[in-house]
Amino acid sequence: MEKPYLKDPNEYPNDEVLGKLLGDVKDTWFEFFDYLNKEYPEFKGEWRYYKDGQSWLYKLVKKKKTICWLTVYPNKFETTFYFPDRAEEVICNSTLSPVYIDKFVTGKRYGKTRGLTIAICELADLEHTKILIDIKEKLK
Repeated sequence: MEKPYLKDPNEYPNDEVLGKLLGDVKDTWFEFFDYLNKEYPEFKGEWRYYKDGQSWLYKLVKKKKTICWLTVYPNKFETTFYFPDRAEEVICNSTLSPVYIDKFVTGKRYGKTRGLTIAICELADLEHTKILIDIKEKLK
């Protein structure tokens, strides 16, 4: 399993640090946040250093509801969503790629919850994350 690269608890992941690390995908990163600001202005997020994983993660929330987690790697970033089992039908009937639907259906369970991670290496990969954000918003 690949390890995140934001490991230094004393180096806050500001735009300069992220720009260097993300490389070719940095424009996609900023486009993602432009999309969020436009379509979901009520979403907020923050960087936190997690000692258990020894890295910085970005937690995107709406009020107290976690939408997703963002993890940064060289030349890519990942969005990770956690859905309850009751979301399976919605996910299976969505326009999400069959690859991701299968990953969710067969994914590891954490009680009645399953995670789904999208690797974003280019702009087109954001479409999957946008679909999952929409699903997360519709679930009550």
